Amino acid sequence: MLSNNCFYEIRRQLTYKQAHYGTKVELVDRWFPSSKMCCKCHHIQSMPLSERMFVCETGCGNIRDRDENASINLRNVPLDKVRLA
Repeated sequence: MLSNNCFYEIRRQLTYKQAHYGTKVELVDRWFPSSKMCCKCHHIQSMPLSERMFVCETGCGNIRDRDENASINLRNVPLDKVRLA
């Protein structure tokens, strides 16, 4: 089981190494609905964590793996929801 300290350590290491590798660590607002929002039509729907496929309820035709849908939403997140670590 992971604790909050483990996530803090991962974030600390990523932040520490960003200068060495020439990258940047960006943090997205923790309440941004990345896994509950359709990456095509931006409809937000409730989803239990046990549900692994995202099927948009509006009928736009978006059916994807939940993690793939979330990754697309995180790639396109509005800048006002992002900050540097």
